[in-house]
Amino acid sequence: MPKKKSERGPVRPAGASHGVIEHAGEVMEQQITDTLEKNYMPYAMSVILSRAIPEIDGFKPSHRKLLYTMYKMGLLGPTRTKSANIVGQTMKLNPHGEAAIYDTMVRLSRGYEALLHPFVDSKGNFGKFYSRDMAWAASRYTEARLDNICQELFRDIDRDTVDFVDNYDNTIKEPTLLPATFPTVLVNANTGIAVGMASSICPFNLAEVCQTAIGLIRDPEFDVLSTLQAPDFPGGGQIVYDKKQMENIYQTGRGSFRVRSRYAYDKSANCIDVTQIPPTTTVEVIVEKVVDLIKQGKLKEISDIRDETGLDGLKITIDLKRGADPDKLMQKLFRLTTLEDSFSCNFNVLVAGVPRVMGVRELLEEWTAFRVECVRRRTYYDLSRKREKLHLLQGLQAILLDIDKAVRIVRETEEEAEVVPNLMIGFGIDETQAEYVAEIKLRHLNREYILKRTEETSQLEKDIAELQDIMDHKSKVKSIIVTELKEVARTYGQPRRSMLLYADEIETYSEEDDVPDYPVHLFFTKDGYFKKITPQSLRMSGEQKLKEGDEVVQQAEAANGDDLLFFTDRCQVYKARASDFGDTKASVLGEYIPARLGMDEGENAVYMAVTKDYGGYMLFFFENGKAAKVDMAAYETKTNRRKLLGAYSDKSPLVCAHYIREDGEFLLTNAQGRLLLFHTGAAASKSSRSTQGVQVMTLRKGGRVISAVPYQEGMLKKPDRYRKNIPAVGAMPLPEETEGEQMTL
Repeated sequence: MPKKKSERGPVRPAGASHGVIEHAGEVMEQQITDTLEKNYMPYAMSVILSRAIPEIDGFKPSHRKLLYTMYKMGLLGPTRTKSANIVGQTMKLNPHGEAAIYDTMVRLSRGYEALLHPFVDSKGNFGKFYSRDMAWAASRYTEARLDNICQELFRDIDRDTVDFVDNYDNTIKEPTLLPATFPTVLVNANTGIAVGMASSICPFNLAEVCQTAIGLIRDPEFDVLSTLQAPDFPGGGQIVYDKKQMENIYQTGRGSFRVRSRYAYDKSANCIDVTQIPPTTTVEVIVEKVVDLIKQGKLKEISDIRDETGLDGLKITIDLKRGADPDKLMQKLFRLTTLEDSFSCNFNVLVAGVPRVMGVRELLEEWTAFRVECVRRRTYYDLSRKREKLHLLQGLQAILLDIDKAVRIVRETEEEAEVVPNLMIGFGIDETQAEYVAEIKLRHLNREYILKRTEETSQLEKDIAELQDIMDHKSKVKSIIVTELKEVARTYGQPRRSMLLYADEIETYSEEDDVPDYPVHLFFTKDGYFKKITPQSLRMSGEQKLKEGDEVVQQAEAANGDDLLFFTDRCQVYKARASDFGDTKASVLGEYIPARLGMDEGENAVYMAVTKDYGGYMLFFFENGKAAKVDMAAYETKTNRRKLLGAYSDKSPLVCAHYIREDGEFLLTNAQGRLLLFHTGAAASKSSRSTQGVQVMTLRKGGRVISAVPYQEGMLKKPDRYRKNIPAVGAMPLPEETEGEQMTL
């Protein structure tokens, strides 16, 4: 427990003794909210703004620092240098250690194959994006330079197109953004996890992105999907295309779509060669999963699988057993492994220091606004320089009229400091012009030199007028951007790598295709044991082996592919298939259902329903005299869930459950011995599983229903006596009803 102030020792005054820290060793009370605000919030903001989320130029700070360092090293040319040298130089801007910087460089490299348009032209082993085990070589062994496309990233960076700030120790300047001439934010994939938010941007084809950006610049209502149909991954693959799904991603910046591997069947070798995989998985993950499925007996068509990735690129070879259907097997693998995987989109980008999730249209509009500012700043920079030069040349033109006068003024001036003022007075020029004239070399004081220089005046005036016109008209700025985008698309554009598969046209694997369908006999006991026995085995068997006191309460003829629904005493239902259980014999106890299906502790199965098409109804009879009739379709699930909560109403204890294909009569008995014949057609079916049903039997205080069984002809001598309009109290059985074996229920 922290001490109260009165219990603490005396506080030593600050500076009372050298080496003593004020309040050292004391336990200070502090609100947790204050601690979070002072310590955690700055860290969270730093991660969001300076590490994990890309900005509108498409780069995170680590990428930008590395590329700018390489640019300043003169690597935007044919010469390469050791990666270790680049890493060392980058530490001047990014002091996060060699490993972090080199990892960033590897991801941006051509050899790693993670980007559609790599920014680093690498030489040596840089590993592979699609392999977990193919590690890259150390930085001392590899070499790199900037790829040619980086010319578009750094174009005009020295012409005041972007802001520069001090690095971490205020020794050099670095750019806050790169003035990329095309929307890099959409061209190369970018993922990052910050604090409380993340970013995941899929890559798009460069030519398509440029074309879309041009379309939006010319027409704000431009249809983005007409030119930018879908993403494009460096590893290729097949995008399962759903137009509505893609429109949602383009509009909101969030969503997901599926990517399939590409494969080819080699008939001569009877094998499948997988050559392209989704960007979210690796070769090793796929191979390990397939091997695991083979061990489980779920892939009996495969004899061997190998990773044959080499100099020719990615390749997974799957050897098939004789008679196996390659296309059917691949449909199965797409469902069971990451050969088909989902890519989740979250277009979260920093705009003016604020994280924003934007759709493609909004993202391109923001990039256009950023690029407009870059072009305007570049134009203003050029305009200022040309105006300065024109101003100097106008001063030079002034002395052209009398060079001898200029020489005489300089010669007759006694003090050097008076030369400029005297030239200003003599020719009526300002100080800047006079300084320029005074610095001319003696050898240049000839008419030819001065004429050549002043000839530029008219051209400069034209250039200034054009530049001013650009500054005054935003449409001309946008025309420049459009021209640059066209040039980038023409120079660096590549064909699409990812194919499109329309979702409504592709085949999907269903487990039912692989389940052998043959007749079986199913047995379910009072204590929850289950057996599946083939007719042939049943004919050859003797009596059913059961636990002491146990008995068979349900027996059904079914098919191996039928679904089984086990209703429990906790208002839950567990789903299985007959094929999930092995064929057995009457001489074994069978499988204990609560354990096999992973039921909760103390939970017991009370009824087994067998169905194939989920037709008909489930009937639930409760102690309070109510009966619920639920459509069997309410228990059908598309996602193959194995457990459903709220299988039936929990308002009253369950007496029994029955699965019926069509309406019929049930005989209800209450605790007082009254009987009632109830036709299920009198109760309307409900699609809600939790329905409490309708009152069938009216009960006196303390009464309850104790049984409900399907009525069969001959069970009662006078059945009409017990047929009533519901709800009804029923009737006491006549003496003759209880004689003999008529009332054996």
